[in-house]
Amino acid sequence: MITFAWPWLLLLLPLPLIVYWLPKKEQSRTSAALVVPVLLSNSTISSQVQERKKPSIIVLSLCWLLSIVALSQPQWLGDAVDIPTEGREMMIAVDLSGSMQIEDMSLRGNTVNRLDMLKAVLGDFIQRRVGDRLGLILFADDAYMQTPMTFDRKTVKQMLDESVLGLVGRKTAIGDAIALAVKRFDAKQESNKVLLLLTDGQNTAGKISPEQALELAVAKDITIYSIGIGADVMLQQSLFGTRRINPSSELDEQTLTKLAEQTGGKYFRAKDSQGMEQIYQLLDELEPIEQDQQQMRPLTALFYWPLALALLLSFFYLLIINFPNVNHSFFNNKN
Repeated sequence: MITFAWPWLLLLLPLPLIVYWLPKKEQSRTSAALVVPVLLSNSTISSQVQERKKPSIIVLSLCWLLSIVALSQPQWLGDAVDIPTEGREMMIAVDLSGSMQIEDMSLRGNTVNRLDMLKAVLGDFIQRRVGDRLGLILFADDAYMQTPMTFDRKTVKQMLDESVLGLVGRKTAIGDAIALAVKRFDAKQESNKVLLLLTDGQNTAGKISPEQALELAVAKDITIYSIGIGADVMLQQSLFGTRRINPSSELDEQTLTKLAEQTGGKYFRAKDSQGMEQIYQLLDELEPIEQDQQQMRPLTALFYWPLALALLLSFFYLLIINFPNVNHSFFNNKN
């Protein structure tokens, strides 16, 4: 909607009419010292004067109207925008190793791989984190910063949705992911620093071990919530029939539990999409979302539009008055 910073200035709009209708002082008539012969009748002269006045009155009225509107400071009042008031930083580290392609997860009645389930459920969690600065790390052979710390949850979710298996290798560098998160947390920001670590395996790559990365996290006062992904039982077809296997045999729960407990966090096990949703709901309780959100409505100044139009009208009006025969002579020369 459009608002005015100084709406009382609009009261000046009828000022020219008030001045026009004020009683005029009568001028004393004196005898003329020189008598000029009148070649045209008074009615003809007055009609010509009136014809010349009409465009002038219209242009000047428009210029006055536009000038007053510009002076009253018109502004466009935008939609309400939430202002984050909670000083929390949350880094999300997602495992893209080869084992994340194992199809042992169910999502809305369909069997999907671990990464697809993670994208669906984690995306809802990201949307709920209003007021948090979120970052996204993808790791496999190495750890990469996919999205730096930002309040733009939509971009973080989009970057997560666009991640694919094999993008950063096939192994699992848990230590590098934690070390990169520690490095990327804003040292100047006084906030609750939280790392959400999601993996389905054990550390098999990287330059830094999980134990070394843990020391860095403890020194920087970073809380780690680790989530182990994978079902306990999976049916596998073979030449000899169907057999039951444990697809999460390589999951290093001991290390993940140690990482969480020694930083004041907690370890969770996600065996299906329902379990993952419950974990995120519990995380919302452990790291509550700020409820008392402040809002602002952005203002965009619009005064330059009527002001520019008034100046343009004035320019063309002065051009026509000072050079009334420009168009006429131009067309005569062409003929």
